[in-house]
Amino acid sequence: MKRAIVTGAAGLIGRGVCQALIDDGWTVAAFDLKPGPEGARSVICDVGDEASVQAAFAELGWDGLELLVNNAGIAGPDRGPMADLSLADWRKVTDSHLTGAFLMSRAAIPLLGEGAAIIHMVSTRAFMSEPNTEAYAASKGAMVALTHAMAISLGPRVRVNAIAPGWISDGEDLRPVDHEQHPVGRVGRPDDISGAVLYLAGAGFVTGQVLTVDGGMTRKMIYAE
Repeated sequence: MKRAIVTGAAGLIGRGVCQALIDDGWTVAAFDLKPGPEGARSVICDVGDEASVQAAFAELGWDGLELLVNNAGIAGPDRGPMADLSLADWRKVTDSHLTGAFLMSRAAIPLLGEGAAIIHMVSTRAFMSEPNTEAYAASKGAMVALTHAMAISLGPRVRVNAIAPGWISDGEDLRPVDHEQHPVGRVGRPDDISGAVLYLAGAGFVTGQVLTVDGGMTRKMIYAE
């Protein structure tokens, strides 16, 4: 039996990852503050809170685990000037991403057997930014460093990698220019990320790496016209 925990499982990427794993024969626990997708076992959990994580693992009651996907995290509220970003809002963002990945990984380590994998969901925002996203970018950048640190500490028993999504959407209101700015000719879809999860879950000779899945956008040079 292959068992996986996916955090942030009620969101766009999380739902897609859960469904892809289920379709591939995995038993999936969906950790989120909202119920997870059909077919997964929903476990209500605030990944940034130590007591909540401990209670969630106790409720789950598994004696083994083959895959942990740390996908949880909020996108805001650091969308205004950094001078106006409160410490509480900074911590709200960093706790949901970075601290959540740490707490979930720490709780999962005793359950992870030989050949198991951890995947952190980072972002291309770890490498490039728009204005006023300091807490989000810092969280994702720190998760990149956490990835290689954990890969060294937990290897060879457990592999640790990260996925850096670009623009991922299931929206129907996208403009032609939205697609055209991507070197592959389209905006990313949730199944682009779930496919990367399935790959890294079984890639036995890959660890400590960040797989960028962004349609080539971070390789595109842009000049003002």
